[in-house]
Amino acid sequence: MNYKCDVRKLKGDITIAVRNRINEYDGMTDDKTVMNIITEILLSDKRSVCFSPSELSDIARNIFYAIRCDLGVLTPLMEEKEITEIMVNGANDIYIERSGHMEKSGLSFDSTEELEDVIRRIAAGVHREINEMVPILDARLENGDRINAVYKNVALGGPVLSIRKFPQTALTMEKLISLGSITEEAALFLQKTVAAGYNFFISGGTSSGKTTFLNILSEYIPKKERIVVIEDSAELQLRGAENIVRLECRNANTHGKGEVNMESLIKTSLRMRPDRIVVGEVRGGECAEMLQAMNTGHSGMSTGHANSIEGMLRRLEAMYLQKVSFPIEAIKEQIAQGIDIIVHLGRISGKGRKVLEIAEIGGLSENKFVINSIFNYEFDKGLTATGNSIVKTEKLKFAGVEL
Repeated sequence: MNYKCDVRKLKGDITIAVRNRINEYDGMTDDKTVMNIITEILLSDKRSVCFSPSELSDIARNIFYAIRCDLGVLTPLMEEKEITEIMVNGANDIYIERSGHMEKSGLSFDSTEELEDVIRRIAAGVHREINEMVPILDARLENGDRINAVYKNVALGGPVLSIRKFPQTALTMEKLISLGSITEEAALFLQKTVAAGYNFFISGGTSSGKTTFLNILSEYIPKKERIVVIEDSAELQLRGAENIVRLECRNANTHGKGEVNMESLIKTSLRMRPDRIVVGEVRGGECAEMLQAMNTGHSGMSTGHANSIEGMLRRLEAMYLQKVSFPIEAIKEQIAQGIDIIVHLGRISGKGRKVLEIAEIGGLSENKFVINSIFNYEFDKGLTATGNSIVKTEKLKFAGVEL
């Protein structure tokens, strides 16, 4: 017989027996009692002699997770602080990102049904559902962890589950400097320009650290300012902010009612007398509302996916066109006037996450963006100053800040 099948059959049988025993207690069982029941039934099964004590311990622990924990076998991965992301590609393939490196966890679900059960429990916990009619779940857990799941009728290799863990200890600029992600000189430049009210945009690829970096930059916002934070799924941790309003989008219910999108939240935020509007990420037509807000006296900060600063500017044009059918020249003018500074992040193999470029958007010349690179990453030198000075100095002068 196949060893793996033996383990699954044993775990399945023991799990059923344990659930039946627990039902006899009318649900009045604590974790210690449940583990004692699992151990007793497991050791009394004749098949247990085929496994070593350490293997039996692992089996008992996995059964406990399946019975008592909503995340089943993923529970120990959720408890390990060094793990920042969990990626489940079907029942048998569970990958993790630990300290910035991808690796296979060695864990697996006993069946596709068990994985589906975990996904459904997660959905129920956030008052959502996932099934063949609603095959995609995108949600946030109470602890801030981001969840994305795709049902088996869409994911060809079986149900897919991704969990991005919410950091319990927020990174600081000092930590990024110590990791070599940014230099002290560049950090000081960012500190002064954020404090002066420059409009910032942070670009980068998936998992390049955009949200984390936006969190860090937000610490430089003067405490006297009123901040409105708008997110699709709440992730930002603005520490030290006092006068702050946090808004989160809401999906439509099963009847297609009740949706609150980012565009409507940005419009609403303008009536809240904000000094600074922080938009977690722009992905579509809400880009137009955000840029209009930045062009009407409101300081703003946001993030977006792109492979370069030039690529981000092109994406902003495309996103703007999703909302309105303006001439491209007018859209470029809105972008050039609205965004002052773009910080581009990236992941470099073997070196981790880095700030790759900090550039000022200096306006338009012959209908092309003037990108004034202030700091640029060189593979042999790291992030270095280009020697260029910032062109838009009005906000620095108004705030009484010198670079």
